[in-house]
Amino acid sequence: MKKSFLILLCLALVATACGGSAEETVEEPVATEEVETLEAPATTAAPTLDKIVFGFVPSAEQAELLDNIQPMMKVLTDGLGIEVEGFVTSDYSGLLVAMGSGQADVGAFATLGYVTAMEAFPRRFEAIAKSVRYGSGSYHGTFWTTDASICNSTPVIGAFENINGVPTLVTGSETTPPDVKALQVGWGFGDSGLIPEVRDGVTTSPGLACEADLSVMLGEEVLFVEEGSTSGYLYPSLQLKKAGIDYTSDITQRFAGSHDGVIAGLYNGDAKFGVTYDDARRTLRKTNADVGEKVIAFAITEEIPNDVIAVRTDLPEDIKQQIYDILAEYIATEEGRAIMDEIYGWTDLVPAENSEFDVVREAAEEFGLYDD
Repeated sequence: MKKSFLILLCLALVATACGGSAEETVEEPVATEEVETLEAPATTAAPTLDKIVFGFVPSAEQAELLDNIQPMMKVLTDGLGIEVEGFVTSDYSGLLVAMGSGQADVGAFATLGYVTAMEAFPRRFEAIAKSVRYGSGSYHGTFWTTDASICNSTPVIGAFENINGVPTLVTGSETTPPDVKALQVGWGFGDSGLIPEVRDGVTTSPGLACEADLSVMLGEEVLFVEEGSTSGYLYPSLQLKKAGIDYTSDITQRFAGSHDGVIAGLYNGDAKFGVTYDDARRTLRKTNADVGEKVIAFAITEEIPNDVIAVRTDLPEDIKQQIYDILAEYIATEEGRAIMDEIYGWTDLVPAENSEFDVVREAAEEFGLYDD
């Protein structure tokens, strides 16, 4: 059924008071019945103010991401004077369940996950911040391959950008990164701007890219993130549909569960095509310095509004504002920027309004995600 995001079993009934161990993940309930929307039960208690639970979806392995978010949790705890506990769900649906059922108060949502949350639990969520990545409030999905023979010409150091709505290959060099908004594998921040990244004396290979038609994937296995991923499934599938490719029958779908899982699968030879957000090769660069030359970008999707930080609407207004202020100030520091770049590639935060995500809701409806 298309309604994969709303098939949840009485989520509100499994609600517990805010809490739970940070070492645990939120399990998805087993679906037994389709529902249109899910209203929280009248008995749900207002979140306590002696503890706030902040949920994250996996952009990397759960244990690694859990470690990475701890400095942020400490900054929030110190700033609010309230314990802030972070946890990582197994997937996008897990965070929706956690917040909708009262197990979490704050969540870092991918765009479609947030829109789905609002659809499933009306009036229970509101966005307080939208992420910025290297000056851009939007991003896109990237199509990857490990087979250079599908390219129209030899892969070059470069990356794709939508210029006037047209996907365009922007080239760089060994010493100059391509002039695109999303940070590319092989580059890091130096005193005078972006410089080639060197770790433990090993230079990370700059990312390669080439132009190729999406039809090269016909009949092939393609690694997606999961059905709840905007850049790792929804938008790429829509792009295939617009290109006349049936994403359910003209290719073989496989789901890796995370963006780094897609890149790792490609790198290890599990498939030769995959899709993720922007340059997700960066998630593998620490252990595989040659990932940028082995996994090649060959197309991108249309622009997607960036991720959001959402809160439960029944949190006190002053707490919502403090959470935004603390996180915005933190990401403006060298430490905060480095950590948020490592987690999700965020470089700044700006206020968000729910109305900004109407276009994503429209896309979801066009895709049939809310159909019976």
